[in-house]
Parts: sequence; C-alpha cells; structure tokens
Amino acid sequence: MQPRSPLPWLHIAQVVAQEARRRGLRRIGLLGTHWLVASEVYPEALRAQGLDFARPSPADRAEVGRIIMDELVPGIRTPQQLPALTRVIASLQAQGCDAVALGCTELPLVLDDGNSPLPTLDSTRLLARAALARAI
Repeated sequence: MQPRSPLPWLHIAQVVAQEARRRGLRRIGLLGTHWLVASEVYPEALRAQGLDFARPSPADRAEVGRIIMDELVPGIRTPQQLPALTRVIASLQAQGCDAVALGCTELPLVLDDGNSPLPTLDSTRLLARAALARAI
C-alpha cells in the first residue's frame, strides 16, 4: 500500500525498528499474537535497520497469544498474566535480546519498562509519537 498511497505513510514495524536502532539496540525479541510473531512484518523492518531478532518458542507464542486474545482483548486482567509474559521475555533475554517489541496494542496494559526484564518498544506509543511528529 505504501508505494501507492498519495499520503504520507507510517509503518508500525518500521517505526519500532527505527527507534531500536536510534537507541543502539541490536537484537529485538518479538512479542505479539502467534500470527504477528510468525509473520515477516517485524523481521523485515528490523533487518532493514541492520538489526537482529528472536521469536519466542512455539509454546511461548501460544501462551502469549492466548493471553492477548482470550484475556486482554475481552478486557480480562489476571494476576498470572505478568509472570507469564515476563517469563517469555526472560527467555528472549536468554537468546541474547537486548529489548522486546510489544507488537500488539494490548500488551502495554500489562507490560512496561518498569516490570519487564528487558526494555520495551511499545509499538502503539511509538507509532502515535511518529504520527504526531510527522503532523507537526
């Protein structure tokens, strides 16, 4: 769509990748629904910025996807969500990640830099800031 759009375009994964590079990060853990994490959306954007990435294990992807789709999307919060998500992030840290991309808009309901084992790249906030910067 971007090449055919007559209007300026922002791509959420590109915005995240640019911020990761700006911060001097090297390897980004991908966190989101199974579909997002399995896709090439973030890997392509990260590679374009010279960055590496890691995906959670299939079992961890399933758990994160379940938390997002079955709990956070319908507005259910449980005390088990944070420990489960931080365990997945810790496994990404063990794979050499120096930050984690919060690729789904629901994840910042639970995670932030204050409770994550790795610095977070909140895709929603980063895109909103990029849109504001472009608008002004």
